[in-house]
Amino acid sequence: MRKIERMEKIKILVVEDEAPIQELLQFNLERKKYRVKVVDSGEEAITLAGEYLPDLILLDIMLPGADGLEVCKKLKGDPKTASIPIIMLTALCEEADIVTGLELGADDYITKPFSPRVLLARVKAALRRIVSSQPLANEDLISVHNISIDVGRHKVEVDGSNISLTFTEFKVLHLLTQQPGRVFTRYQIVDAVHGEDYPVTDRSVDVQIVGLRKKLGDAGQFIETVRGIGYRFKEEE
Repeated sequence: MRKIERMEKIKILVVEDEAPIQELLQFNLERKKYRVKVVDSGEEAITLAGEYLPDLILLDIMLPGADGLEVCKKLKGDPKTASIPIIMLTALCEEADIVTGLELGADDYITKPFSPRVLLARVKAALRRIVSSQPLANEDLISVHNISIDVGRHKVEVDGSNISLTFTEFKVLHLLTQQPGRVFTRYQIVDAVHGEDYPVTDRSVDVQIVGLRKKLGDAGQFIETVRGIGYRFKEEE
């Protein structure tokens, strides 16, 4: 896992071929003191990502030459760049591409048009997840909101009260709480819980989520549905 050095400015690579959006992204990111490099093609992105090693990449799906999905696949397949978080920039009509991008390893997405406030919030959240996913003193213990998870003991507590979960429910909750704010597709959840090519429909995940929310009581609200994509666990504010 790559670590962000807090003494240096955080580096962000913007991959976008439309000049007005390039300028909007660069202006707002630099205003928050991020170091920004901008390229307008997929080929440039792949080359520069390996040399520049940014802390985060904003990647447009529709690019000349290699499109954003191809770029994402290559970056996530290269050990040198695999851990760099990627936020996709998409049009509202590209839902299928969003799902594909998340399955390829992208961390989040922003639909165009977007407000600078939303952009900066998503960037901040993605960078915060890098820090939170770095090794902890005890990786078997997870505490988020009012939920405590002891992985080694397969134990879940809400406000100190023990919650009985099935093996699958526990695995789903563990996956989501490891990276609060990250969107997981139904297929990613199935693969993480059962392994790749497991013969189960993605809609079975919805059934598991309903049961999990019910058992968690009021804390079930922290499992958020991302329409058309999948689920995420709400970040602590």
